[in-house]
Amino acid sequence: MLHIVACIKQVPDTKVIKMNPKTNTMDRASAPAILNPYDAHAVEEAVRLKNKYGGTVSVVTMGPPPAVKAIRKCIEIGADEGYMISDRAFAGADTLATSYALTKAIDKISEIKPIDLIICGKMTIDGDTGQVGPGIARRLDIPPLTSVKKVVEINKEEGFMVVHRKLEDGYEVVRTDLPCLLSVEKEINEVPYSTFPNMLRAARYNPHIWSVNDLADIDRTQLGLKGSPTIVAKVWAPPKPEGGKLLEGEAHEQVKQILSIVLEKKELFAEKRGLE
Repeated sequence: MLHIVACIKQVPDTKVIKMNPKTNTMDRASAPAILNPYDAHAVEEAVRLKNKYGGTVSVVTMGPPPAVKAIRKCIEIGADEGYMISDRAFAGADTLATSYALTKAIDKISEIKPIDLIICGKMTIDGDTGQVGPGIARRLDIPPLTSVKKVVEINKEEGFMVVHRKLEDGYEVVRTDLPCLLSVEKEINEVPYSTFPNMLRAARYNPHIWSVNDLADIDRTQLGLKGSPTIVAKVWAPPKPEGGKLLEGEAHEQVKQILSIVLEKKELFAEKRGLE
């Protein structure tokens, strides 16, 4: 029986988020909070592996109290248990501090039940770094496999698993020891609509919530802003692209206009090359 832990995060929906023109930072209040899409695929894959091999799926997240909504979404997908670490001490964490805090939470979960596999989404849509998963694996001293697009086999008795990792020109087949950590691509599966029984269970579910005082052997200097060497000096929205030029007239006239535009761009490019 496998115990699979999926690391998740609640993020602002970047499709509708706005930038604050005064502070040049993301206005998180302008967008609804959702389960990170890559993490939804991680949870779905964990549930599929549980159904195939037997076992339990736990999810873990770090965030403010409203992040329980993301955990309940994971229960809808089919996870069995949800854990959240929530404390002001975690606020302002970058990927280094986040991986440290989540590692401590995973250590506590493993005391409840030993963990065979950890699955993360490839990245979060509000950060796009893909660093937290490998950071957790490094701290736990287990193999990290990134860009996983398919789980081929898990053999707990012999202590190994086989996966396909996505490459630019194909994929590679990798065998690794258990326990290990996977960060998965969206193409690994499709997340179906939640079943009605799962939706009912999620609506009633209360996750396990831990503060910093509930975690063992915590070094507070590695948490939150204190443990975050990354500094974001400025964030701004990219300029809107200029509108296209509408060509008018007969076909031969439009061809002349296109040639004129191409030649103009070519001359500008040649001038820039000459200045270098």
